[in-house]
Amino acid sequence: MKVQLIRIGNSRGVRLPKAVIEQAGLTEEVDLEVRGSTVVIAATRRARAGWADAARGLAATGGGSLLDPETRTHFDESEWRW
Repeated sequence: MKVQLIRIGNSRGVRLPKAVIEQAGLTEEVDLEVRGSTVVIAATRRARAGWADAARGLAATGGGSLLDPETRTHFDESEWRW
């Protein structure tokens, strides 16, 4: 789809059709990135999106334990007090 750059003060902008905005899931804030000579406008992802679901899935399967066995150190033996 070809569109025209429009003047916005000293800058230029692109008008995105409503259908494109809805299809891409864009909101008031977007991520803008330049890759070579390509400008990419993408829906902003929330930080840590999906982490809560992943944690629930891990807990449901009994996962989430340490990968390596606990190893006691000198600190554990002589310095640590509850």
